[in-house]
Amino acid sequence: MTMPETPSSTPPGTIHGIGLGPGSQDLMSVRADRLIRGASHVAYFRKKGRTGHARTIVEGMLAPGAVELAMEYPVTTEIPFDDPRYNAWLAAFYERQVAQLAEIAGAGHDVAVLCEGDPFFYGSFMHLYTRLQGRVAVEVVPGITGMSAAWTATGRPITWGDDVLTVLTATQPEERLAERIARTDALVVMKIGRHLDKLRRALASAGREDEAWLIEYASMGRQRVVPLAEVGESVPYFSILVIHGNGRRP
Repeated sequence: MTMPETPSSTPPGTIHGIGLGPGSQDLMSVRADRLIRGASHVAYFRKKGRTGHARTIVEGMLAPGAVELAMEYPVTTEIPFDDPRYNAWLAAFYERQVAQLAEIAGAGHDVAVLCEGDPFFYGSFMHLYTRLQGRVAVEVVPGITGMSAAWTATGRPITWGDDVLTVLTATQPEERLAERIARTDALVVMKIGRHLDKLRRALASAGREDEAWLIEYASMGRQRVVPLAEVGESVPYFSILVIHGNGRRP
């Protein structure tokens, strides 16, 4: 007599960190599009009271009935990032999100975590990824970075021949910015925000302020590309500074 098979437990789901690209749906990968449209659970970061840029990008793409998980930062720019409370609050926040995601995956559901740009490039998803290792399956879908969209918007190649490209965040000390700006061929500066004046001084100190371009909302409807000299006293959050390389070419 053949004994009936014992039903197996539900296999765990997978957490997908999905790169959305710089902000336009038609710049997503085919894999990203497929996973987002088929996801039963969709998670994304946002500032409290906001829709969230990642969620805005995928408007109209989610499956009917998809469960949305809005992960609201406890702090963004309200206190300096070197304040001890900043890391403590964010660490606790990431632990809570990881526990929730792991529980959902443990129940057999896949989760699409929306990531602006590329998940492994200055993204919040990295803090989930490292904490999820060994707990559930995690897969990452790369995306076009905002900086790639920014230099493409200028209509000029960013590097030639043997040019060295340096990527900086404007949050660094002014002296370090000036030093690295002076030493590189091509340059990308991100996270400008309230650091615009400091960045301008660093560029002037390196003698390169006249080479700099500011790109706002790269690949989005409000895209604007202007020389840094024509920029006012402030820039929007989605702003990237670019200096093009001029290296060897045939």
